[in-house]
Amino acid sequence: QVQLVESGGGLVQAGGSLRLSCAASGRTFSTMGWFRQAPGKERAFVAGISRNIGRTRYAEFVKGRFTISRGNAQNTVHLQMNSLKPEDTAVYYCAAGNDRILLSYDYWGQGTQVTVSS
Repeated sequence: QVQLVESGGGLVQAGGSLRLSCAASGRTFSTMGWFRQAPGKERAFVAGISRNIGRTRYAEFVKGRFTISRGNAQNTVHLQMNSLKPEDTAVYYCAAGNDRILLSYDYWGQGTQVTVSS
């Protein structure tokens, strides 16, 4: 059974930082990523990374502020979020799959809340 577990969400002031982590179990994935969903909005792609060569892809609205990386353990991924803005407030979801373009994923975590206060 595939399971993705996120951690690291919380409340932070604008300009602050948070680090999200995700551990996947049940099978091996070639790509992992992060999405987010703010209240009243659709789920949006944030960042993705390939497991083998570490190729990354970012949404325009997080470039230069967020960094996705692979963890030391297989099937783990982190999202370092710096210079956070109130508009970054959302539920952040970890995702896993095998899409080389890093945009399509098959498995999802339950989500972790990130709240940025102004």
